[in-house]
Amino acid sequence: MSSKNPLVESDDEIVRRIEQATAYVPLERLAVSCQCGFASTARGNRITPEGQRAKLELVGRVADRVWGS
Repeated sequence: MSSKNPLVESDDEIVRRIEQATAYVPLERLAVSCQCGFASTARGNRITPEGQRAKLELVGRVADRVWGS
């Protein structure tokens, strides 16, 4: 997931990317996270605190959906 783009990807899109990655790496060796931290938003990246929260909530939802809790 991009931490530099304010667009919040859909759960299904991220799950599809994980499924594609399993062609190369076993699911148990994969993880989901934002591409980098949000600290770089101070210069030029227009992502609000609400957008950051939405991205982190997306990480949690996708992780629960793919790996369970």
